[in-house]
Amino acid sequence: MMRLPKVNHRMSFLSLPPFSLPSLTTSVRTHGHLRTHHSKRFKSISTMPCRPGNLVPLNSIAAENVGSRSSASVSSTSTTEEEEALACKYQLPPPEIKDIVDAPPLPALSISPQKDKMLFLKRRSLPPLAELARPEEKLAGLRIDGKCNAKSRMSFYTGIGIHQLMPDGTLGPEKEVHGYPDGAKINFVTWSLDGRHLAFSIRVFEEDNSSSKLRVWVANVETGQARPLFQSPDVYLNAVFDNFVWVDNSSLLVCTIPSSRGDPPKKPSVPSGPKIQSNEQKNVVQVRTFQDLLKDEYDEDLFDYYVTSQLVLASLDGTAKEVGPPAVYTSMDPSPDQKYLLISSIHRPYSFIVPRGRFPKKVEVWTTDGKFVRELCDLPLAEDIPIAISSVRKGMRAINWRADKPSTLYWAETQDGGDAKVEVSPRDIVYTQPAEPLEGEQPEILHKLDLRYGGIYWCDDSLALVYESWYKTRRTRTWVISPGSKDASPRILFDRSSEDVYSDPGSPMLRRTPAGTYVIAKIKKENDESTYVLLKGSGATPEGNIPFLDLFDINTGSKERIWESDKERFYETVVALMLDYEEGDLLLDRLQILTSKESKTENRQYFIQKWPEKKACQITKFPHPYPQLASLQKEMIRYKRKDGVQLTATLYLPPGYDLSKDGPLPCLVWSYPGEFKSKDAAGQVRGSPNKFAGIGPTSALLWFAILSGPTIPIIGEGDEEANDSFRNIHNIEQGANSSVALCYLEHVFRFLLRYVEQLVASVEAAVEEVVQRGVAHPSKIAVGGHSYGAFMTANLLAHAPHLFCCGIARSGAYNRTLTPFGFQHEDRTLWEATTTYVEMSPFMSANKIKKPILLIHGEEDNNSGTLNMQSDRFFNALKGHGALCRLVILPFESHGYAARESIMHVLWETDRWLQKHCVQNPTDASAELDACKEEVSKGV
Repeated sequence: MMRLPKVNHRMSFLSLPPFSLPSLTTSVRTHGHLRTHHSKRFKSISTMPCRPGNLVPLNSIAAENVGSRSSASVSSTSTTEEEEALACKYQLPPPEIKDIVDAPPLPALSISPQKDKMLFLKRRSLPPLAELARPEEKLAGLRIDGKCNAKSRMSFYTGIGIHQLMPDGTLGPEKEVHGYPDGAKINFVTWSLDGRHLAFSIRVFEEDNSSSKLRVWVANVETGQARPLFQSPDVYLNAVFDNFVWVDNSSLLVCTIPSSRGDPPKKPSVPSGPKIQSNEQKNVVQVRTFQDLLKDEYDEDLFDYYVTSQLVLASLDGTAKEVGPPAVYTSMDPSPDQKYLLISSIHRPYSFIVPRGRFPKKVEVWTTDGKFVRELCDLPLAEDIPIAISSVRKGMRAINWRADKPSTLYWAETQDGGDAKVEVSPRDIVYTQPAEPLEGEQPEILHKLDLRYGGIYWCDDSLALVYESWYKTRRTRTWVISPGSKDASPRILFDRSSEDVYSDPGSPMLRRTPAGTYVIAKIKKENDESTYVLLKGSGATPEGNIPFLDLFDINTGSKERIWESDKERFYETVVALMLDYEEGDLLLDRLQILTSKESKTENRQYFIQKWPEKKACQITKFPHPYPQLASLQKEMIRYKRKDGVQLTATLYLPPGYDLSKDGPLPCLVWSYPGEFKSKDAAGQVRGSPNKFAGIGPTSALLWFAILSGPTIPIIGEGDEEANDSFRNIHNIEQGANSSVALCYLEHVFRFLLRYVEQLVASVEAAVEEVVQRGVAHPSKIAVGGHSYGAFMTANLLAHAPHLFCCGIARSGAYNRTLTPFGFQHEDRTLWEATTTYVEMSPFMSANKIKKPILLIHGEEDNNSGTLNMQSDRFFNALKGHGALCRLVILPFESHGYAARESIMHVLWETDRWLQKHCVQNPTDASAELDACKEEVSKGV
């Protein structure tokens, strides 16, 4: 289901791509690490038994205080190195990589509501493992740090710098927010509606090296002076769900830990009875493999203990009063006119098979001083939401305030029982109603939808945009409605495939209202009475993304491109409107926008552009985060699959690399498959060749060449499923001219499911491309991926062993029978599509995997379907068939890796694996192909 981004009018962050403490849940978003080489030091890989001579031998990097480089040869693995590799101790990658990972991250940015100031929110580098090792409670899909009474493993800021945005567009000197304890961890930084104050939480380290409970602080923006919000030092923030929100310019509503709360409940030494689950009513309940669920009554009590909050209305003058009873409040949202509160909470009965998002939910309207007005809904436990994609919960959902009205609510209700497999028209209805309706006044139908409701952009009574979409068909539609006119008929503005990025018209830019909400910005041209809006988009084209800003006539559909990224060298994007807080329509001739700009070798900077001259003024000057990689070579390459599908990938080559002098290199292919409904959509180019090559601490390691994010489309056209259906081998063979894999196509494509055959065909095309370019040696190509990319890696080593010399699979799921109620976008059950589940599982093909495979997994993986048992059992299956394999379990790590020790060790493991099984690989690819042909000819 398409979802609009939630617009938070209290805080707007500008994220910077490099070193934003990424996780590994998306494996191709950041790119591999390189060591700096000069072209003179490269040798042809065909004559190199090891890494280039200026790289550090592995046995010299075991300790942090590495001395001078060893001059010993690394052409063969030493006993010391093997002992290190087998020892269960954290290792460090070579200094060049360690320095890149430890580089200080750039700050996050936030603009004030009046667009006259900017915050630099300062961050640290990677956290130590000791922080992840702190005790945490795993309850209802949450992980809670009981010491802080907040979600565990929260990142934080180390400082706040305030910069004035000067009239000439430059930034004034930094004013540091001060007054809080040294070493405090800062979270939830939020502007007041008038931009005069900041609110944030802090926690400090205590004597036992743990973190204290959170307290709310406020700071005067003009002076930078910070102080506690509450006069009492015993009022603590409960930040498990929502935390605090500005109600008006001088008061906040805060979720606090109830003052009457005692010690946590103690787990009984002897249970009161057995653990029982029952389905004696024969209900159909199908759920995915959720992690960290409640297990018993003790867990229920513990969950209540940590998540129950007391709401407190606190003023900047120091006064505070409790509002409402203690409850498990999950969200609180003031109305635009600051008269009402929309309060959501969950309550018992809880569930042992679904997480907290499906617990019984109550939504109420209160006045801002805490008086109950009315109950909007009390939804029952939702254990029975169908697993079909686009299925939703029954009853009212997506309840919000209209951004263009003082206190009007709107929401959607399903008409199909929430089941995407039920055919009904309309499927969803959007309703609207005042916060306090008159007696007997019923909700008003705003719009009826035949697809699934996806959100609304509000403007005023004459204009709103309603979105709907349907995953199965990838259809998405945008409706124009006039909320204040019952006579005006809704009309479709855009009706397109969500996969067709070339046709994406963009989304409307929003402006700030005096109430602090955000609505669609109307633009006026001089001597022109037409109604214009601004549409900003990524501008996908066959040459890559070229972001744009269009002046769009909402009535006629005509558009004028008023700004576009420099497509030759730079990648620029529109970030936000400036001067949008003024009353009345925005004038085109006074338009001001904030843009970002980056290139292959220059990291992102921010600019203000003013109309009508459109002169850009640079306001940030961030240094290059890793200047040793400033000359990294990056290219977006295009090639075709055997069936004609256009594919793309990003090729990275080391600084100073010269193909004519250095010859082919070892290569790492790192990717993540995607599902599509059409060949045309699958072949469209996504991304930009001009984006800065941000290197994150958990990027795929690269000493040589990396092929990042080669598109691997799994296409299921029409009524076909992407994972299903046999394909006629003759259609594939037509035009097949690969000297590398023709025999493999003949041998494999007859018998495997569409997922595997398309997976192999896509990756084969990528490998052929880099080999034909001469940058990759055919016998020294490795493959890797994270999560679904790990699943891909294992399948490729099983079904396309001729393509790769080794593989690296991180945090994957390898046995789909362990996820019987769906995985990824597969919404059929194991019993409905048994063959699909079995044949797609690399676990079932463990006996076919002969190439070395490195498995890495977080011990505390909480992602649905990728529990660490998947890697453990896959490793045992591989070992049981004599495969060359290695399993690394990272203590305390989840689906994405966070601790410095873990990330450094992952890089060390990756480096070791690639050096041993890729760089030093003596296999002749042509001999392997001949062996494959011989097996096929014998009917093996």
